[in-house]
Amino acid sequence: MKKGFTLLELIVVIIIIGILATLGFAQYAKTIERARGTEAKVILGQIRQSEEGYYLEYAAYTTDITALAVNAPTGCTTTHYFSYSTAGTAAGIGTAVRCTTGGKTPNIGTTYTINVTYSTGAWAGTTGYY
Repeated sequence: MKKGFTLLELIVVIIIIGILATLGFAQYAKTIERARGTEAKVILGQIRQSEEGYYLEYAAYTTDITALAVNAPTGCTTTHYFSYSTAGTAAGIGTAVRCTTGGKTPNIGTTYTINVTYSTGAWAGTTGYY
């Protein structure tokens, strides 16, 4: 009696491993994107804190992000996955938009944004990011 695996058994095992690898990669890509979204949450939190300080001093929110003491690029750079902006409305809103240039194409979907309203601290944006 010969010992070993038949060709059919080997093919079935290879197919099962392929399916598991495909599912694992999809989950891995989503996890990486959520981790990159953390960059935006941290920087938007810093922007919100700086905007609140600005509001206490000038009784208004600023639309000039460079007036704040925060390292938040207004365009896509090689060091950040998001670009940031502020809207000096009465409530004040900070926005992070996912960069899609320079090899930073999101692994899932195409456009992602995260918003924070300064006065209430409410987060909004693309589901899964905030």
